[in-house]
Amino acid sequence: MMIFELEDTSKAESLFAGWEETLIYSCIEKVMGKILVTDINVPRSACAYVGCFAFYAGEPDKKLLEHKPDGFIIMVPQNEEWAHLIEKCLSNAKRISRYAIRKNTQFDVERLQNYVKQLPEGYELKEIDGDIYDRCIENPAIEDFVSSFENKLKYLECGRGMVIMKDGEIVAGASSYTRYKAGIEIQVDTLPSERRKHLATIACSALILKCLEENLYPSWDAQNMNSVRLAEKLGYEFAHEYTAYEVGEAVNGVIF
Repeated sequence: MMIFELEDTSKAESLFAGWEETLIYSCIEKVMGKILVTDINVPRSACAYVGCFAFYAGEPDKKLLEHKPDGFIIMVPQNEEWAHLIEKCLSNAKRISRYAIRKNTQFDVERLQNYVKQLPEGYELKEIDGDIYDRCIENPAIEDFVSSFENKLKYLECGRGMVIMKDGEIVAGASSYTRYKAGIEIQVDTLPSERRKHLATIACSALILKCLEENLYPSWDAQNMNSVRLAEKLGYEFAHEYTAYEVGEAVNGVIF
């Protein structure tokens, strides 16, 4: 059985109905990522694949799982039937919990502005432009800030990001892991040597404010409870825990 990339993504839209996940929106809206199916005319199963995430919906299909991309990937099943199939087909799949955050946050702009003002002396807050993009893509420690986008032009057109610099080096930042029409999905990280200085809070606050200025929604999905706590500090509300599977080894420790 062959695997196809769906050109008319509307054919798979009903399979993902009700799944509030902006990475899926990115694929369905054809902003970035792709929808993979085994039947190009009447899909009964589908995989929305973008960045290192793959979301499986519809009728559980072994062929879609076997077609997974190489390298590290986070596989998210729509239900327990998909979860059981992942465990059956992929012996190295590690079952984990992730944490969904509500998508209707009403932000306290003044509070976010006050966080930004807490930037420590000697640090500089900068928007990700062409030069910063190049510096990110050349550094394995921070390349995830921009690497989900197919190229520099695509990031500068669709991506949004803020970094914090010290002595001319990027030490922290918040950026769009992905983009969908109405907003972005935020990722954030700080170099280990610079943690516990509230740099993540500052970078995220600056990025959220920038999104609000452009009428974009800054969506958040949490990898761990530290990410949940940071989200709540910024004004988000926890929604629910869900199951995912990690396959392969992650290179970086980005909170996303």
